[in-house]
Amino acid sequence: MPIRSTVCAVLALAGLLVCHAEESRLGISSNPGATDAFTGTGQVAEWLGLNPDWGIRLGGIWVGDTNYLISGGNDPGRWSWNSLFIAGLAVDAEKLVGWKGGEFGIEFLQFNGQATNQQAGSAQGYNSLPGPDPLDRSELYQLWWRQELFDGKLIFRVGKLVPTDDFNNVLRPVPEQDQALAIPAVTGLAFTPVFVNSTLLGVMPGYYNSACGVTVTVAPTRETYISYGFYDGNVASGAQTGMLGPQFNGYYFQILEIGGAWEIAGLPGSAGLGGWLQTGEMNGGNNSSESGASGFYLFGSQRLWLRHPGKDNSGISAFAQFGANTSSTLPFREYLGGGLTAFGLVPGRPDDSVGAGLALAWLNANDFNRSSELMFQTYYQAHIWNGIYAQPVVSFIPTPGGGSDLDPAWALTMRVSVLF
Repeated sequence: MPIRSTVCAVLALAGLLVCHAEESRLGISSNPGATDAFTGTGQVAEWLGLNPDWGIRLGGIWVGDTNYLISGGNDPGRWSWNSLFIAGLAVDAEKLVGWKGGEFGIEFLQFNGQATNQQAGSAQGYNSLPGPDPLDRSELYQLWWRQELFDGKLIFRVGKLVPTDDFNNVLRPVPEQDQALAIPAVTGLAFTPVFVNSTLLGVMPGYYNSACGVTVTVAPTRETYISYGFYDGNVASGAQTGMLGPQFNGYYFQILEIGGAWEIAGLPGSAGLGGWLQTGEMNGGNNSSESGASGFYLFGSQRLWLRHPGKDNSGISAFAQFGANTSSTLPFREYLGGGLTAFGLVPGRPDDSVGAGLALAWLNANDFNRSSELMFQTYYQAHIWNGIYAQPVVSFIPTPGGGSDLDPAWALTMRVSVLF
C-alpha cells in the first residue's frame, strides 16, 4: 500500500479510537516510540469496555510526517513521507492475577518511510523516524516481563527491549510529587540525537532496532537510580536486530547509568551519567576495523522558569547532552547538544509547546570528508484534540555531514502524532 494511503487509513482509525480519550499531558516526545516503555495512552482498552481494575492497557501511536528539502543537501526540491505505527498491550499482573510487582508488555511496529535524511545529506538525522534500511518493515518491537522487588527499590525488565527507554533518555519527564512542578517530555525536537546520543549510533539498540536482553535498576530513593543493561549487541555488526530474535554470538552491548532529580529554588531538574562497552569485531570506512569499543555520555534538564508556580507547569525548560567514544569505526566521535522548550505560554493554547535546539557531532574521518556536522531545529507542537498533536518543524544544517561539497540544507517537516 502506498505510504500516503497507509497514512490516511491509520489516521482515520486512530482518530476514531482517540475520540473518547482523556486529556493528554502537556508536551510529548516527537517520537514516543523511541522513549516510552509503553507507547500511547491505553485508550483502546477503555474504548473496548475493559474494566480498569483488570490492569490491562491496550493502545499505541501513529506518527506520520511530510518533509520538503527547500535547498542544499543531496537532492534539493525533493519531498518525502514517513509513517510509523505502534500497537501495544501491557498487563499489570498484580491487578489481573495478584502477582505483586509484575508487568507484561508486547508491542508491534510497522514503519514505511523514505530516505529523508540522505536527501539532505544529514549524517546524524534531522528526522528521527527513518533509520537504517529497510525503510519498510514489520517487527515484534517489544516483548518483556518487568518485575519490581523490595517495594520498588529493585526493578528488572527482561525480553526484547528498547534500551533508550531506560538509558540516555534526556526526554524523560522529571519526577515530582507536585505535578504542577513536573517537566513534561523535555523537548519535542524531531532530530535523531535527542533520542540517542550520536556517539552511540551504530552500537546501542533502540528505535527501531530493539534487542533482546535485560535491564536492572536499583532505586534507593524516588529521586535517584543506578541502572545496568546487557543486550544482544549485533547492531554493531550491522544486523537489523529489531527484525530478528536473540543472537548472542559474541556481540554484546553493556551500559551502566547513574542519575537523579532535584529542586533548586522550587525548580525541578534531573541528570544522568553513563558508560558503555561494546564487544565483537567492528568495521568502518577505509577498511578500518577494531575489536569492540567504549564510551560515556551525560545529560541533564532543568526547569528555568515557572509562569504560575504551584498552579500549573507552564514555563521554560532547558536540556543538554554530551557524549564521546574511543571507537575508530563508529561514525561519530563526540557529540554536544542542547535546547530550550516553552510550555503553555501561547495565549489560549495551554497544552501547546514550542522549542529549539542544536546538535553538533564530530565525524569519523574514515567515514566522512567533513570534520563535523551542525544542525539547528525549531518547532511548534500544537495539541489539536485529546491524543492528537500537529507539529511543524524547521531544520537548518549549515554543514551536512554527507559531504564537504554539499551546500547548507534547509528543510520543512509537518508531523502529526495520534496517541490512543
